[in-house]
Amino acid sequence: MSAMENCIFCKIINQEIPSYKVYEDDKIYAFLDISQVTKGHTLVVPKQHVADIFEYDDDLASEVFARIPKIARAIEKAFPEMQGLNIMNNNKELAYQSVFHSHIHLIPRYSKEDDFSIHFGDHTNKYSQEELQGFADAIKEQVN
Repeated sequence: MSAMENCIFCKIINQEIPSYKVYEDDKIYAFLDISQVTKGHTLVVPKQHVADIFEYDDDLASEVFARIPKIARAIEKAFPEMQGLNIMNNNKELAYQSVFHSHIHLIPRYSKEDDFSIHFGDHTNKYSQEELQGFADAIKEQVN
């Protein structure tokens, strides 16, 4: 079986598996995440099967990411008590990707006690200015 034939998100897009659809057009399918980390937690999925962000071309990225604000505003209007919104895209297993069809999480935030958190470690003093410039240069050389 190919990845697409065995992909739960492809099956949802093709209506083979039920979902709680919130938006659909010719490029994307948006539906509620069954886990509902917080009320209204929505997934935005490209209809084109790509495993992760590394497989996007410029056109697909433009099409998918251009639709995120529209869906975010809809969530905000649907839940006026929402106080914030996290937008997350996990890529590869180490980065917590569990379904290998690219998807963007829109996670409404209601309070600091809403059972969702992210931790950014502060490593400000770990790297010298020269090391940071080296990181920047290495990335800059690869951007095309």
